[in-house]
Amino acid sequence: MITDPARELALKVIVNIEQNGAYSSVHLNSVFKKENIRSIDKAFVSEIVYGVIRHKIYLDYVIQQFSTLKIKKMTFWILNILRIGLYQILFMNKVPSSAACDESVKLAKKYGHNASAGFVNAVIRGMLRNIDAISYPDRNNNFEEYLSIRYSFPKNLTHRWIEIFGDIFTEELMAASNIPPKLTIRVNTLKIDASSLKSLLQEKGFKVRGGKYCEEALVIENPSSIYETEEFRKGLFYTQDESSMIAVKVLAPKQGDFIIDLCGAPGGKSTHIAQLMNDKGRILSRDVYPHKIKLIEENAHRLGINIIESEIWNAVMIDETLLKKADAVIADCPCSGYGVIRKKPEIKWARCNEDIEEIISIQKYILRSASEYVRPGGTLLYSTCTIEPPENEDQISQFIKDNDDFYLEDLNPYLPESLRRKSAENGYITLYSNMEGVDGFFIARMTRKAKES
Repeated sequence: MITDPARELALKVIVNIEQNGAYSSVHLNSVFKKENIRSIDKAFVSEIVYGVIRHKIYLDYVIQQFSTLKIKKMTFWILNILRIGLYQILFMNKVPSSAACDESVKLAKKYGHNASAGFVNAVIRGMLRNIDAISYPDRNNNFEEYLSIRYSFPKNLTHRWIEIFGDIFTEELMAASNIPPKLTIRVNTLKIDASSLKSLLQEKGFKVRGGKYCEEALVIENPSSIYETEEFRKGLFYTQDESSMIAVKVLAPKQGDFIIDLCGAPGGKSTHIAQLMNDKGRILSRDVYPHKIKLIEENAHRLGINIIESEIWNAVMIDETLLKKADAVIADCPCSGYGVIRKKPEIKWARCNEDIEEIISIQKYILRSASEYVRPGGTLLYSTCTIEPPENEDQISQFIKDNDDFYLEDLNPYLPESLRRKSAENGYITLYSNMEGVDGFFIARMTRKAKES
């Protein structure tokens, strides 16, 4: 029996992510490089993979309503075949329900046996016959459970966000985190302006619009095959969310500066800094892993940037040769990543409280090291792609308390006008996907006093 190659590939990717903890984006990119697959099939596979991971709790909740077998007793293969089938029916309007069911049965025969195929057929057809009868936890009597299942978020994360953000904001945040973002690129203004690149891409059939906050940002509505274009090969753009661009805007690098990027890979902020410096000055971009250093070098080369020096270095360690020598230091620290769930949905399942406690400790050491390199009067920028206060506001508040030679600086002069707000006067800002429409992000700007007290 011949199975659909795209659905089978999606199944293999999902099982590998589940069993081996692979990152969805990294694993998909690796698979697509090896497989001879059409752009339209890449898009189909990607939607299924991301969709199943994104809505896993919800899909399992529905499956259990129509299955006599407990989910924990199903094999990885059969459970994920059911998830894939139900996801197509519940979320992919252009896929006929009959096709989703038939292809799921074929996969079950290949990765199970005849009884498995019959079981998958019975569950999916039972759901199709009673789709309007699917029940949910009572929103009024058990709001946390309702949110956890409706938006597919772990119970502990749901509980914590309600405590931090309240009921309404948490639901809005979860809903926004489940909407896949459009691809945003940063125009390499060292080679071309945004208007010209927009026209070039539109001529090739891409639907392009300007970003919300940064003039060098473009949003691609139909990005399939964008990395196969001459514009990409020539280094006319770099894939980057606007929240990350905003962090570099807040850093406000100047031509001729010496800037250290402590957690530089894969090079997004380092290359953007170089762009704003007109490729004049010096940028030391570091990372702890050799393969990530290679990414920095490859991206700088493609973009035609010459002022970035890449170097292997553990950011928690203090480099005595650089004490108080940098005009600015950026510490884009490791974090829980809860701000980028819409891009990397597996983050919802990957973190536990112990992980976050360890991350907070690492952030503290990196921030301490970063501060040692800032010259008097220089800038220290701290950023994360999370929205959790212990990793953000609490971290910065403690740092300022412990380091009286640094002070927080009003961010409003550095922010796009539409993001300026009263709270930014305190020296930091949190961006939320449900409010600003960008990745969740935290940015703080601190200055070392010109004369030490």
